[in-house]
Amino acid sequence: MTQRDWIEKDFYRELGVTSSASADEIKKAYRKLARELHPDANPGDAKAEARFKSVSEAYGVLSDEKKRREYDETRALFAGGGGFGGGGGFPGGFGTGAAGGQSFDLNDLLNRTGAGGSGAGGAGGLGDLLGGIFGNRAGAGPTGPRAQRGADVESELRIDFIDAVRGAEVQLRLSSPGRCERCGGTGARPGSTPHQCPTCGGVGLVSRSQGAFAFSEPCRDCRGTGRIIDDPCPECGGDGVSTRTRLLTVRVPAGVADGQQIRLKGQGEPGRGGAPAGDLYVKVHVNPHRLFGRSERNADDLTLTVPVTYPELVLGSTLTVPTLDSTVSLRIPPGTSSGRTFRVRGRGVQRKNGKTGDLLVTVEVAVPSSLDDAATESLQAYAEATKSFDPRADLLGGRR
Repeated sequence: MTQRDWIEKDFYRELGVTSSASADEIKKAYRKLARELHPDANPGDAKAEARFKSVSEAYGVLSDEKKRREYDETRALFAGGGGFGGGGGFPGGFGTGAAGGQSFDLNDLLNRTGAGGSGAGGAGGLGDLLGGIFGNRAGAGPTGPRAQRGADVESELRIDFIDAVRGAEVQLRLSSPGRCERCGGTGARPGSTPHQCPTCGGVGLVSRSQGAFAFSEPCRDCRGTGRIIDDPCPECGGDGVSTRTRLLTVRVPAGVADGQQIRLKGQGEPGRGGAPAGDLYVKVHVNPHRLFGRSERNADDLTLTVPVTYPELVLGSTLTVPTLDSTVSLRIPPGTSSGRTFRVRGRGVQRKNGKTGDLLVTVEVAVPSSLDDAATESLQAYAEATKSFDPRADLLGGRR
């Protein structure tokens, strides 16, 4: 992607956000559009696929703080006319003498710039462009095409509660830009190979003089790549990157929490110019369990609510309660209050580092919705026998 591409393409408009949008707003807009335009949701729809690529390209730039800053600076400086002061070149022109002499036209520079960028949203940046003009002092020297790390990719995964507690390996189907499988990322049709550009000698840059100035610019013949592809790959068009669907095995660690992200290094978009690939961030959503939950104070502790009868609390009892693996016996002492929590050691999340959580069992009295005559009479006799006990005596604070 070239500086001209950055000027001509409005990435904010592509995502439907303003130029002042926050990183969270940009991410939210991208995820919404990606879901709507995803090739899996629009099989055979070429327009949706093209739009999906454009949205991904825009997000690749705007989600990266450095790229977004360079993009904003480039558009602010060159958009709408391509020069300083709204004209074709610098005000008054750059010249060889005090009077101005020969002018320097930035539009001419942009017109001569080929596709020397690297990656989606990975153009060389304003510093590189101005560095080329002023003897390469503001940017990188003419050492070859600039390597660009691949963009990070985000995805989501839904798993069962038990898999989240115990850990699991889950298959994730992902459609995203990746190395073209047909050409292996070379950009050339299978059976052919790119060759070194004879114009720039494989460097990707050529020197040019403009009046008193000499500067380097991307080679027009190879578009700054240093390579010539005589027979481009029909799948990726010579880019070496195409949108594809792949199956990844995601290792979910034991104890992963709902909303937590798992990072898969190097599974994002491929890098350009030999740079490493980006990372894949998978947000995990955990389905709730019918019985068990996770403690808010310690995510390694599981929670369980067990209904009990009033006599079991008053007289004491031994309960059989479930765990994720089997069952355990829990002793309830006499006089236990409803809502009390008991700790069963070692029955929570078991992590690989040997750390193990507990099972927190809360007992709550279950009130029958109706009683037969015998039960009603027995309960009335109990109420009569314990009428001296007032559980609300402290609540009234001596106002009686």
